[in-house]
Amino acid sequence: MLRFIAARCAQALVVLFGITAICFVILHLTGDPAALMLPESASQKDYQELRERMGFDRPLPEQFAGYMVNAARLDFGNSYHQHRPAMAIVLARVPATFELAIVAFLIALLIALPIGIVSATHRNTAVDYGAMSSALVGQSMPNFWLGLMLMLVFSLWLDLLPVSGRLTYGIEAQAATGFYVFEGLLRLNWTLFKDASLHILLPALTAGLYSSARLTRLVRSSMLDVLGEDYVRTARAKGLPEWKVVNVHALKNAGIPLITLCGIELGLLLGGTVVTETVFAWPGIGMLTMQALQNNDFPIIQAAVFLLAFIFVFINLVVDLVYAWLDPRIRYG
Repeated sequence: MLRFIAARCAQALVVLFGITAICFVILHLTGDPAALMLPESASQKDYQELRERMGFDRPLPEQFAGYMVNAARLDFGNSYHQHRPAMAIVLARVPATFELAIVAFLIALLIALPIGIVSATHRNTAVDYGAMSSALVGQSMPNFWLGLMLMLVFSLWLDLLPVSGRLTYGIEAQAATGFYVFEGLLRLNWTLFKDASLHILLPALTAGLYSSARLTRLVRSSMLDVLGEDYVRTARAKGLPEWKVVNVHALKNAGIPLITLCGIELGLLLGGTVVTETVFAWPGIGMLTMQALQNNDFPIIQAAVFLLAFIFVFINLVVDLVYAWLDPRIRYG
């Protein structure tokens, strides 16, 4: 088991190294950073001074070596526009993205598990066709369109939910952390919890409905694979209730492929749902990265890409370990 964990950790480090290097190369292929940072009215002297101050006049291999050494220390320099450490700026946006991702993931699971199970146990019926048609529509629907439609209906027409932001003005003073929904629930601060929940509901629904479509289809197919197995027929022959046969015996063995997709979906959500955050003006990592791309703020982009890659790799590592725990045969494969 220890050898299995060590091998997966080594693979994760290689992936992080590769992504960090690719990010450096791609950003430098977009053009000279000094030219992008200066206004068109800047003189040649200003251009040369900036290149020397930022280290852009050094050979590219030397810049790359320094960049990788600093990245290992989580030092990506200061933001070109905010003039603060880039990683600190990115980490300040983590609570917003984390909270949105967790709520959206829970919504996706609450939708996908019951619908997928019902669809599998009622195969080739109207229920099955309706559920799979809905999942196909959900998977084909662009996030930005779904978000705008939800905003139009629930915010503008019905006036039930806020259009954007995380909290109503003035309530933020009641929060001690950036995890408003969880903090309000744990501290039993119902004013904070209610306001944060109302603000997060639309963006979480937008991201969660999109993820639930893929999860629903996988739950159905995985359940169909195991419902015909001998141990399921044996459980039924013993007279066990159908709900216990389906939800205990079948669902547990159908869970391994589901764990893979759950890990991918959670990684994508924690990686920053750029479109959803932009539509709802949600102050998370995705929106920050989009703004940095528009402003050519390379340190912010590099810090955000590294952090998102780390989150995704870490979740995949956890999924691999859960695999080995659920099925001991995997660690010897």
